[in-house]
Amino acid sequence: MTLRLEDVSKRVGAALHLDGISLALEPGSFNVLLGRTLAGKTSLLRLMAGLDKPTGGRILEDGRDVTGVPAGRRDVAMVYQQFINYPSFTVYENIASPLRRQGLGRDEIDRRVRGTAAMLHIEGLLDRLPGQLSGGQQQRTAIARALVKGARLLLLDEPLVNLDYKLREELRAELRQLFRDTGTIVVYATTEPAEALIMGGNTAVLHEGRLIQHGPTAEVYGQPVTADCAAIFSDPPMNFLDAILSDDRLMLGDGTALPLAAHDRGLPPGPCRVGIRANHLSVVRPNDMAVAIRARVELAEISGSETFIHVGHAGVPLVAQEHGVHPHQIGETIALYVDPTRIFVFAPDGTLQAAPARVPQRRRGVA
Repeated sequence: MTLRLEDVSKRVGAALHLDGISLALEPGSFNVLLGRTLAGKTSLLRLMAGLDKPTGGRILEDGRDVTGVPAGRRDVAMVYQQFINYPSFTVYENIASPLRRQGLGRDEIDRRVRGTAAMLHIEGLLDRLPGQLSGGQQQRTAIARALVKGARLLLLDEPLVNLDYKLREELRAELRQLFRDTGTIVVYATTEPAEALIMGGNTAVLHEGRLIQHGPTAEVYGQPVTADCAAIFSDPPMNFLDAILSDDRLMLGDGTALPLAAHDRGLPPGPCRVGIRANHLSVVRPNDMAVAIRARVELAEISGSETFIHVGHAGVPLVAQEHGVHPHQIGETIALYVDPTRIFVFAPDGTLQAAPARVPQRRRGVA
């Protein structure tokens, strides 16, 4: 199945939830919807599922207009944030419930239930009730119930958000592997840039109900078309500094000069915005090309394996992400180093003018 959205909009009263979204999804594709809370991800998933009807535009499956077709008549399954299982049904009966509604025979139901349960490592829990399961086991059950239908469109609305870190890591890896070579279109909504990078595939970035970029995940991450997209696809959000661009350098407000990387030469001179991801600011000079930016420490958050150093530079807040423990005194002045080849340059209106020449290798899920 192919799924195509053509200029789809959704209004609720006077509020515009989705604004003119056009998107094409291919059979067997894994697609991430990335956006902050209230960006429109759930609204878009509900339209794809047929749970809601758009107020403008069309939705097509294999070229057929299904804009007004309800969910019950579409080949779709959906998994939500919450563990939605029938509390009085065993795990087996929960997974089997959509197959019974389809009228399948007992042997076929048993084969598909046990096969799907095995894929999600819950085959030993089939006789238990949901109340006897852990959170991770309940979500695996909900995912199994969606998978067992064999639907050609599978929608997952932040399905791992309520799980602890270890379970999320396990299920991320398993889910991506489960959908390989199935022909199913998978759409996975998340607020987390690192999760989008881990899941891979394609990413559609939503912002305030608008689709601002869609393409291969690594490409969208490495070449965000706007400052808004760059900020959304960075965790912590990308640092931005106003600068003046000349032939060979970027001049920051405090007089710090950042030499332009070779691939940035020839950009139109004038005001611009410099974007620097937090993990490209370092208290240690990474190479001879790196330039120091002087800043005042406002907070150092030590998370165990990483330290997030919050600083102020010429009245602008910045965040540096460092591996390991780096204690700093509030109020002390430090140098943060940046390699000019890691800098993004945006026009005053937020459109991308230049990005790093290549996508860096991932470091703990974020490049």
